[in-house]
Amino acid sequence: MSVVHVVLPGDIDDPATPSGGNAYDRQVCRGLAGRGWTVREHPVPGAWPHPGAPERAALAAVLAGLPDGAPVLLDGLVASTVPELLTPHARRLRLVPLVHLPREDHAEARALAVAAGVVATSEWTRRRLHDRYALPADRVTVAAPGVTPAPLTSGSPAGTRLLCVAAVTPLKGHDVLAAALAGIADLDWSCACVGALSRDPDFVAGLRGRLAADGLTDRVHLSGPRVGAELDVAYAAADLLIVPSRRETYGMVVTEALARGLPVLCSDTGGLPDTLGYAPDGTRPGLLVPADDPAALAGALRRWLTRPELRAGLRHAARQRRDTLTDWTVTVDRLAAALKEATAS
Repeated sequence: MSVVHVVLPGDIDDPATPSGGNAYDRQVCRGLAGRGWTVREHPVPGAWPHPGAPERAALAAVLAGLPDGAPVLLDGLVASTVPELLTPHARRLRLVPLVHLPREDHAEARALAVAAGVVATSEWTRRRLHDRYALPADRVTVAAPGVTPAPLTSGSPAGTRLLCVAAVTPLKGHDVLAAALAGIADLDWSCACVGALSRDPDFVAGLRGRLAADGLTDRVHLSGPRVGAELDVAYAAADLLIVPSRRETYGMVVTEALARGLPVLCSDTGGLPDTLGYAPDGTRPGLLVPADDPAALAGALRRWLTRPELRAGLRHAARQRRDTLTDWTVTVDRLAAALKEATAS
């Protein structure tokens, strides 16, 4: 029976701070266990990717305690920041960083250089890692997120129920969304922002102030994090998912929406265009706009809200795209293959 040690951020199961990376990690741990692997998890608490001395010491102790030859899957939030802790174990352990979001710095370059293999969660990330670090062509395996099947949303005729699912931070672009919504205040709509409010309190406070100044407090609801059935309810109540991120390597919320036949309006940054993809007839199941461009986002929202034929076309495309999505079994199979190859190398 194969054994894999998985080094995870300490907040992986914290419902107050859900993230796509944590959801991915949990899915693959369950999937590997379901395929007969013995999965030994090692959560490492701390403010990753900015660990202090106690967090570094805790990780060093975990690595030192692992048996020679063991495959070790390390979340990139941890692995990419502490190459000096990985290097002493690179010859005796089969280290495999799991890169969700490339940091593109010297520390990450050193960490990936000593790895037996690397798993990237999107084709965009793989290309970025190869371009940035000139890794060998066979070093990086792509194991893109799967999606859990979900019921179709019904959608309202006017399409006025907008949804954003992301931690409220500058990277996710909630300030861009707020500015865009102020530009369409003359139209009928409401927007639910579902996501953690604790990652950047100053940004959240500034966002609340902006919404109040623009008279949008009653129309834009910062709902806090939602997981499980509560998140399902949020998707079911929505007409359009908005992803205004400044940078995104994949965007699991996009496929979560498409699994429900819900159209998506998102930035054209990073891996989002690939994740949005196309319906079998070649049409997009949503709209793409430039990142960090409130005017472009407002224009796309205005088109969505004022053109019934556009809404109908995007809803049809989203339902067709739904049938092309892969589930988590594909993800886990690719990751398991990468672990076996790293162990054999």
